[in-house]
Amino acid sequence: MISFKQLPLEAKAAVAAGVVFFSMMLSRSYLAEKLDLRTRHWLLRLQMALFANILMSMGSLHVWRSTVTMFTRSSAASSFCFMLWKIAVVMFLVLAHSSFFTLPFLVAEEPYFFSLAAYTCLGAYIILIFFLFTLGSVEQAYKFLARRDAKAGTGNKNRTAMKPVLAVVLTVVLTVVGLLNASQPPTVNSVEIPVHKLPSTMNNLKVVLLSDIHLGPTVGKTKLAMIVRMVKALKPDITVIVGDLTDAEAAIIRPAVEPLGELDSPLGTYFVTGNHEYYTSDVSNWFELLKSFNIQPLHNENVKIVSPKSTYDWFCLAGVDDIEADVLRYSGHGMDLKKALRGCSSEHAIVLLAHQPVAAKWALQERPDINLVLSGHTHGGQMFPLNAGAYLLNPFFVGLYKVGQNTFVYVSPGTMYFGIPMRLGSRAEITEIILRSP
Repeated sequence: MISFKQLPLEAKAAVAAGVVFFSMMLSRSYLAEKLDLRTRHWLLRLQMALFANILMSMGSLHVWRSTVTMFTRSSAASSFCFMLWKIAVVMFLVLAHSSFFTLPFLVAEEPYFFSLAAYTCLGAYIILIFFLFTLGSVEQAYKFLARRDAKAGTGNKNRTAMKPVLAVVLTVVLTVVGLLNASQPPTVNSVEIPVHKLPSTMNNLKVVLLSDIHLGPTVGKTKLAMIVRMVKALKPDITVIVGDLTDAEAAIIRPAVEPLGELDSPLGTYFVTGNHEYYTSDVSNWFELLKSFNIQPLHNENVKIVSPKSTYDWFCLAGVDDIEADVLRYSGHGMDLKKALRGCSSEHAIVLLAHQPVAAKWALQERPDINLVLSGHTHGGQMFPLNAGAYLLNPFFVGLYKVGQNTFVYVSPGTMYFGIPMRLGSRAEITEIILRSP
């Protein structure tokens, strides 16, 4: 029987990742009610950082072997330039791995340069791994189809050497493109949505939708102030924030949140939790902070939005807690649609705020009379090659969907980004929704 010491490094990493993943599941289920919120918060962050780094160690070994070890027998291996290259690869991998530890330790009013560099390297790491794997698979398919083995000649060796070079070049190019794309202000996307039973006096009511701002290690006060200025320029009747506003505790990042106090929509500004609010384990303090800025959290509750032209005309705006609260067993929280829609009848239009598209799907299965659901969470995949996974994991991916005869779902691609300051195949968005009365 093979002992643990005899296993290759990749197998050891896989075993270690499995152990950490099991401990995460154990913490979520059996320890959830035995540990206080702060302890659970730090334990979860530590477990997630360890799990991610152990998984990445397998990829990092492949990166090192492909970009360094492969060239150690070449004539350039003893050169000064190759030494600099090895140092650069080591620094790149160290920064990528350290990105997961910036969240609990390096969050302030504005991002630290180290955090920006670390998360940029993480994004480049993901792209590089994808291209190394893809080009390697293409190479193996070519060998199989051509009935050649790995020792078929110098031409084959040259192709093998070109694989990491091409992967690195593509990674650098896409990283620069992704950084430039994400550094641009969010685009303003105007969408007209017919809302069944919306009073005629509320025709053309303007709702501005924000989602997934992710105040934290790479998004700070300057970017939030820019978003607020853009929202105010649109002069919305209502502003809604559908979760993942933050990745940090309220006390730590409070100065960065201050621009939200400038939002002054006449019919109110409303907020529902996303999964990342629960990862902070500080939801109650966030609710109090938002209330101090005149932003109303909808904690499985609803409000009547009354027409400025007639006090008899109104629609129901409801919000549910994010479904991750149930997974984390976050006391006093969890998606409760019945409570959220209490008093909302099908005689009036119903608009629901639910962070995750999965929650939107569940809500519509339970209450088909909901007319419009506003969600976020997916980021539109945020960056290549993660787009495909986000598309497959969510019933609604990005943009406007019609469900049945009188129901629509709109999924925001996010107003900023999470961690990695890059956008590839997606664009940050502030959504201007014009509600139309049928």
